[in-house]
Amino acid sequence: MLTPSPVSLDETNTWHYFGRVKPGAYQSPISRFVTALPVRGRYQFTTDEVIAATGASRAAVGAALRRLRRDGLVAMPFRGFHVVVPPEYRRLGCLPPAQFVPHLAARLGLSYYVGLLSAAELLGAAHQRPQAFQVVVERNRPPLSCGEVRVEFVARRNVAEIPFLELNTPRGTVRISSPEGTAFDLVGYAHRCGGLDNVATVLRELAERLRARELARAARLSPTPWAQRLGLLLDTMGADALTGPLAAHVARVAREYVPLDVGGREPVRSRSQRWRLDINHEAGRES
Repeated sequence: MLTPSPVSLDETNTWHYFGRVKPGAYQSPISRFVTALPVRGRYQFTTDEVIAATGASRAAVGAALRRLRRDGLVAMPFRGFHVVVPPEYRRLGCLPPAQFVPHLAARLGLSYYVGLLSAAELLGAAHQRPQAFQVVVERNRPPLSCGEVRVEFVARRNVAEIPFLELNTPRGTVRISSPEGTAFDLVGYAHRCGGLDNVATVLRELAERLRARELARAARLSPTPWAQRLGLLLDTMGADALTGPLAAHVARVAREYVPLDVGGREPVRSRSQRWRLDINHEAGRES
């Protein structure tokens, strides 16, 4: 469940929606521009759009937007990119990230998908909400902070090739990695997901949405060690019915043994010939 439904807006309740402005009170052209956006179904805008629409100077627009941010009516998750904050999100201090990240990515010309623990949550497979909303892009980017919202970017060079789904939100759609793409990212970026034990817990919930052939297809888009580790974890948790095509892929392409836990301090306890893995961590077994 992404977010509550948006509040209905029309020309007669715009002032009530924004509050703080009494009917008939004077509004500057800048404020009128911003308060009219939700009536048209828009909740994001740029500084340049306000300047073009009102003819005001950049300094005047900046001052007006700062006042609106101070009153909690708008927020700025990225320099020059603003969102209108509906009443139900005032305490959050921003739109939820699933509602503005697609528009910001389009503004910046970024290929993206929501991934890792955030994708798992949207797929119903996370036990708790991650501390930051995780978005996969082609190159490293600094994180964003907006009110209580945190967005963390994860770099993956072939982001545009990864299978994805589109989910509806109250402000449009958001792109998330497919269940199989999510499984590979969880294993590949385990250090960004609370470690292998947490990854195994999430995978157990995600397994019912995975398809064996799609796992093998996703493996061709990912580093071979990711496939080796994912296959072992799925086998260990009793989801071996999913791993036949994946094991065949590993048998064709894996050239060496790799550790299950990258950077793990535990000694190697055994080897998996099926997955060509040195087992230096126990993860995935039911306790």
